[in-house]
Amino acid sequence: MNLIAQHPIAVSALMLTASNVFMTFAWYGHLKHLNSKPWWIAAFVSWGIALFEYLLQVPANRIGVEQMNLAQLKIMQEVITLALFVPFAVFYMGQEVRMNYLYAAVCLMGAVYFIFKA
Repeated sequence: MNLIAQHPIAVSALMLTASNVFMTFAWYGHLKHLNSKPWWIAAFVSWGIALFEYLLQVPANRIGVEQMNLAQLKIMQEVITLALFVPFAVFYMGQEVRMNYLYAAVCLMGAVYFIFKA
């Protein structure tokens, strides 16, 4: 039996994690590296990066929706996005850590609890 059939939620989560790495760089990486370039150059570079995001995100959602409902899949994706975004913002973009990050994480844990509660 293949890995996807055995662990579709884990496969979906791993693919969404990889997808979100590309998404984060596509959405925000240009602010650090292409700030002096015209916006349209940043847009084309971001679209090129986003292609890889979608090549992972679309199949990840198709795999995930086989085991989760749409709301559960979306909350999982949002948790992954913010779990990757905070280290990206702090370590890569040089943003300061704020208490709001902790408050947002607590709210997300609540969202996960309620969306996956039977």
